[in-house]
Amino acid sequence: MNELKGLRSLVTGGASGIGAATARLLAHRGAEVCVLDIDTRSVTEPLHGCQADVSDDASVRAAIQAAVTAMGGLDILVNNAGMGAVGSVEDNPDELWHRVLDVNVLGIVRTTRAALPHLRASHHAAVVNVCSIAATAGLPQRALYSASKGAVLSLTLAMAADHVREGIRVNCVNPGTADTAWVARLLDAADDPEAERAALDARQPMGRLVTADEVAAAVVYLASPAAASVTGIALAVDGGVQGLRLRPGAGT
Repeated sequence: MNELKGLRSLVTGGASGIGAATARLLAHRGAEVCVLDIDTRSVTEPLHGCQADVSDDASVRAAIQAAVTAMGGLDILVNNAGMGAVGSVEDNPDELWHRVLDVNVLGIVRTTRAALPHLRASHHAAVVNVCSIAATAGLPQRALYSASKGAVLSLTLAMAADHVREGIRVNCVNPGTADTAWVARLLDAADDPEAERAALDARQPMGRLVTADEVAAAVVYLASPAAASVTGIALAVDGGVQGLRLRPGAGT
């Protein structure tokens, strides 16, 4: 499938996890892809690598300019870079609140702000923000992370309204708990990793974690011409967390 042939895309945090899966799928569908990450040593052809820290405006602007120069323009921006946090509202110090909000929210602001002049020149401009089911469902021990992703959801809607008449679509995906290296590290740090994994699986009505490839498929759909009339939506890829309320046990 080459439905994205001729389109130029940039994926932040694209060297691992959901970002890497998204970058690979974009390339598989025919897009030219630049991965923007703090460490791009794992990025291999046909992907371009542009090193940047989304918490540093100057490095973001330089990396996006390098990506645009390498690809000849920009049509698709996937804002995936982010970081997690564990704990209730009383567990994390101010410094961590500032850091997570700086990366998860302002990181999107910096990257999009630098990309907008190039997206305005595109005939197929799409921005996809990687949000989280934590933006719409109350999850225990995720106060800071949930606050940051709630901001991403609201930011997505505001960006969609601001730029729809410029021909730029803006959407987000809301993954449930995904089977990524970050989640693996959380499980390894738990007192009983097997029990914690079982609890995470059970939290999603489908009974398992979502995969990075499943989230990537949703991102690529929203970025593609197939979603040309889709803007300002949050697409949940969460195994049913957002919409389903199952009774305990088997059956209905």
